[in-house]
Amino acid sequence: MVIYAAIIGTGFAARKRVEALRDIPQVHLVAVASRNFERAQRFGTEQQVTASRIEELWHSQQLDLVFICTVNTEHGNLVNQALEHNKHVVVEYPLALNVEHATQLVSLARERKRLLHVEHIELIGGLHLAMKQHIAAVGTPHYVNYRTLAPKDPAPDKWSYCSELLGFPLMAALSRIQRLTDLLGSVAHVTCQGSVQPNSGYFRRCLYSAQLHFHNGTLAELTYGKGEGLWRRSRYIEVRGDLGCLIFNGNHGCLVTKTGEQPIVAAPRQGLFQKDTHWIMEHLTEGKPLYVQPEESLYSLRIAAALQQAAESGQRIML
Repeated sequence: MVIYAAIIGTGFAARKRVEALRDIPQVHLVAVASRNFERAQRFGTEQQVTASRIEELWHSQQLDLVFICTVNTEHGNLVNQALEHNKHVVVEYPLALNVEHATQLVSLARERKRLLHVEHIELIGGLHLAMKQHIAAVGTPHYVNYRTLAPKDPAPDKWSYCSELLGFPLMAALSRIQRLTDLLGSVAHVTCQGSVQPNSGYFRRCLYSAQLHFHNGTLAELTYGKGEGLWRRSRYIEVRGDLGCLIFNGNHGCLVTKTGEQPIVAAPRQGLFQKDTHWIMEHLTEGKPLYVQPEESLYSLRIAAALQQAAESGQRIML
């Protein structure tokens, strides 16, 4: 069985998908496309793949699968077009920037019996797998502190620093919420504070502090920021429970209990796009269950939308 695939996008994720697809014999990458055709042509020449206009993809009877690796604001419409033309779809998170639209897309995929896979490679990375392996040792969790800060000075004039193209930053950073819901379950209510500065055009800094109250009683404090004035990179998570504490600073962690401290080293993050891509192909060709369902990503998107509402209103938002 040969799967004919195309990629929409020319950035980092698109390059990783090209690399991964070249390692899979049963996949033929037939085209790359972009909202800017000249950019698609340059990318296609570089990767030795035919460049196409996006609208031409939908009328290809040969095409089975589309990878959507473009700016966040375009995800929803491109997923909809692909599904309407009976293509399987893989899209980088978030599925859409509007929860109602995302809900319709999940339903459409079910109706058309097409694959809709929202990439969440954080769930198959070494850090998350190590956390899932050891989290039971903390007993009943009651507090989580999760912080990711990415200094960039000067902040670049690129789409990931443009609110119009990026969307609400905690939607764009949906993997953080997805990690927490995968570990802790459903959320009861949220509060959130923060902003992007300046709040029009390309921003120089975004910084948000969110509080997620889970139905199991856990309070999770989530801090996310990038850009100027943050000074030091941070990728830190701790889970405190009645029997112990699980801490990771980057990929280095430890489990602290009454018996002492146990060092834990998580596997590095390299190769996750390849792992995700191979998993997708095994699902399509052999029926292997995927590691995440679109409904799970949709639930995290609902939480992100609630956080946006909380940040704008200053109120606690119930889920």
